[in-house]
Amino acid sequence: MNIQELLTQKVQEAVKVVFDVALETVEFQATRKEFAGDITVVVFPMLRFVKGNPQVIGEQIGTYLKEHVTEVNDFNVVKGFLNLVIDDSFYINFFNDIKDSTQFGLVTADADAKAVMVEYSSPNTNKPLHLGHIRNNLLGYSVAEILGAAGNKVYKTQIINDRGIHICKSMLAWQKFGAGETPASTGLKGDKLVGNYYVKFDVEYKKEIAALVAEGKSKEEAEKQAPLLLEAQEMLRKWEAGDAEVVALWKTMNEWVYDGFAVTYKNLGVDFDSYYYESNTYLLGKEFVAEGLEKGVFYKKEDGSVWCDLTDEGLDEKIVLRADGTAVYMTQDIGTAIQRVKDHPDVGGMVYTVGNEQDYHFKVLFLILKKLGFDWAEKLYHLSYGMVDLPSGKMKSREGTVVDADDLVEEMATTAEEISKDLGKLDGFSEEEKKELYKTIGLGALKYYILKVDPKKRILFDPKESIDFQGNTGPFIQYTHARIQSILRKADFNLDADITGVALHEKEKELLKQLQLFPEVIQNAADNYSPALIANYIYDLVKEFNSFYQNVSILGEEDEQLKVFRVLLAKLVGLTIKNGFALLGIQVPDRM
Repeated sequence: MNIQELLTQKVQEAVKVVFDVALETVEFQATRKEFAGDITVVVFPMLRFVKGNPQVIGEQIGTYLKEHVTEVNDFNVVKGFLNLVIDDSFYINFFNDIKDSTQFGLVTADADAKAVMVEYSSPNTNKPLHLGHIRNNLLGYSVAEILGAAGNKVYKTQIINDRGIHICKSMLAWQKFGAGETPASTGLKGDKLVGNYYVKFDVEYKKEIAALVAEGKSKEEAEKQAPLLLEAQEMLRKWEAGDAEVVALWKTMNEWVYDGFAVTYKNLGVDFDSYYYESNTYLLGKEFVAEGLEKGVFYKKEDGSVWCDLTDEGLDEKIVLRADGTAVYMTQDIGTAIQRVKDHPDVGGMVYTVGNEQDYHFKVLFLILKKLGFDWAEKLYHLSYGMVDLPSGKMKSREGTVVDADDLVEEMATTAEEISKDLGKLDGFSEEEKKELYKTIGLGALKYYILKVDPKKRILFDPKESIDFQGNTGPFIQYTHARIQSILRKADFNLDADITGVALHEKEKELLKQLQLFPEVIQNAADNYSPALIANYIYDLVKEFNSFYQNVSILGEEDEQLKVFRVLLAKLVGLTIKNGFALLGIQVPDRM
């Protein structure tokens, strides 16, 4: 039980005894530096239930707590803020309880717990993954890890957009201009090779438009009548009709892309438990449209198209089936969600990691699934996130100006190498060790820079700024972890002891208070689907540790028990950094 949980019970008890009032909640905050105390009870919210002067009420509660709660040593009241001084023994007991745990703060899922399915990545198979995909992958993976650490069973999945006119554009361009080249013959990753042909299509298409405009066509007419686009549309029709030659080419080129994606995912350190493919799911959902018509969830217009009227819910009317009986994206998403629960009957909720341009789509999807009567539809969440920009400006994939994910990861490692060399930090490392470390620092910098920001906010990503060994950055935190490991390597004495009767230094107490928050932070991050809460907690922990390190002697301490305690405290901080960063998908080196 942490100090807030304990004090909540005791303050409620005090208010009941002293004022005969049942208090439902107690509000706490950190004690301001200029006042004595470790935690502050805010009296003002109680005034709705307890009438009187907040100063006097605070004094009466403080007196009760000091007399009846062994953990409360003393108190003071400042304008309705009750500052409590907590006895060192409480923090020493907490320390002894967790000092041998490697899983402090992490909760294991019950065997019969409902699962959460987290969808992320979900790329198109006509181009490589780019900077926007990086934020998507890092967010989705981290949220899945955090949900798992908070005691949920988690499945990671994605739906790959492997059909449609954009796929046919790459296929057609390769057919016309590729001269049979393959990833093997060019040495290019398959996703990059296919992406090049998506760009090639756009280049040639624009030439055709220009030629038609020169012949007197309007730009709008030219865009619709360009031969290349008409051929791509014909190829899509053939694919949908199951034309053997087109389907064979589609399979071949998609496999190239999947192989390329697999390399990128490995480099990013993300993984999946299952994959769904739009080519398999685009017909799903139609049966549920028929079911929804029977239930009155949907209605049919005179032209035969089927709609859902959501105007009573403050939304619009939404088409779910065209007049010709073909599905729209919404139909497919309805069917895919239902299929996932069929495939994993223990799923009790889903998280969709998709950019904020799709906010409206997911409001509609979730509402329709609720109307169709699926109980798990109450537990659907759109992990909506803002775009990532670079100082150089916006990205456009068809023009080939996208920031490629693989290139960015490589650039991060190169930048880490340059900065590390300038700082002269890596003496005594072999070339292989240095190369691995640059990758760990570079990738850690990238992930931390993106994940420390609230998902909903847009990010301007500056690679050089992210690889700074000072401030709120990944490398700064990684370096602190390495410093702790160095202390542990030098501690060549027995650390196997219970700590008793130690008088805590102010810096030790602050560090223990920060450590105690870790389980609550994990739960909050899971409840809010926000890796930023973990990232910024770890940064605060590291700042507290560095303050402790600078003010208190660790290995030079003469008192043997105190020295053991401080080494073990450093070890706990290192482990919490490691576990916290693992939830962000970031590795921490033992040496830097």
